[in-house]
Amino acid sequence: MNMAAQQIAVVEAFEQDVLSGLSAAQKTLPCKYLYDEAGSRIFEQICDLDDYYLTRTEAQIFTEQLEDIAAKLGANVVLIEPGAGNCEKAEPLLQQMDKPSAYLPMDISPEILLAARERIEHKLPGLNVVPAVGDFTSAYIWQRLQNTSGRKVVFFPGSTIGNFTPVSALELLNLFGARLRPGDGLLLGADLVKDSIVLERAYHDSEHVTEAFNKNLLHRINRELDGSFNVDNFAHRAFYHSRRQRVEMHLVSLEEQSVDICGHTFRFDEGETIHTENSHKYTLSGLEALLNSAGFTPRQYWTDNKQHYAIFYAEIE
Repeated sequence: MNMAAQQIAVVEAFEQDVLSGLSAAQKTLPCKYLYDEAGSRIFEQICDLDDYYLTRTEAQIFTEQLEDIAAKLGANVVLIEPGAGNCEKAEPLLQQMDKPSAYLPMDISPEILLAARERIEHKLPGLNVVPAVGDFTSAYIWQRLQNTSGRKVVFFPGSTIGNFTPVSALELLNLFGARLRPGDGLLLGADLVKDSIVLERAYHDSEHVTEAFNKNLLHRINRELDGSFNVDNFAHRAFYHSRRQRVEMHLVSLEEQSVDICGHTFRFDEGETIHTENSHKYTLSGLEALLNSAGFTPRQYWTDNKQHYAIFYAEIE
C-alpha cells in the first residue's frame, strides 16, 4: 500500500471511529486522533509547560542515561517507533546507537513523518528511514517488517502505553511481541503513580493549552468530516481516577445541542461528556508484571530521582 492509499485508509478509519464512538452510551473519541498536524503542534506546546512534567522528566532520563540505554540496545539494530510523531525522541537515540541499520517510524500524520524523514536523513546520512502512515495498532502497518532482517527494537516512549486500558495495553504489547523474534527488544516509557495534584495539573494546565489540544479534535471533525460542532459549547475536563490509576480527559457539553457529522445527527444533553483520553499510571512492579504477561523479560529500567517516570528495556526470550 503506497502512502496515498495509506492516507485514504486513515481518513476512512477516522470517520468510522468517530461515528461509532459518538453512537455509544458513553460517547468516546479515540485519543490517537488528537494528534493530527495541528494537534501535534499544540502538544509540542504542552510539552514545554511547567505543569507538564512528563516530557521534561523523560527527556532528563534520556539525557542522563542515553549512553547506557544505547549500549543496552546493541549494534546494527532496526529501530521501530509506533506513534513516532516528529521523531525528535528517536533522533538523539539513533545518533548514539552503534550503527543502527534502519529506522521505521509509524504515525497517522503523513506530513509530520515526511518532514522528520528528511531531517533525520540529513543528520544521519546512510541510515535507511522507512516511514509508514497508519494506525500502529492495525496489523497492516507492520507487514513491511516481514522483509526486514536483523535484530529489532520497538521504541515506545512518551507514556503512550498509558493511553490504553490494562487489557488493551497487554494486547498492544502482544501485537509488538508477535512481530519480534527471541532476542529482539522493547524500549518503553511509562508514567508512574504519584500525587493526584501533580497529575491533574499536568492535564488541566493553567495556560489552557491542553484545553486547546482536546478541543482541536472537534475542529478536526469539522474540517475532515464536515462536522457542525460549535466548539465553544464544550468545556475541557481532566481528573485523576485513583481506583483505576488513570487521568481521564473529557469534553463536556455546556448545553443541550445537536451535531451533524457525515449525514448523522448526534444529540448531547447538558453535562454529557465525550471521553477523549485516558492516561494510566503504573507502579514499577506493575510495569514488570505487564511486560512479563506479554512475553517480555525486563532487563533494566531507568527513573528520575523522584521516581515520577520510568524507561524500561525488555527482551523477547
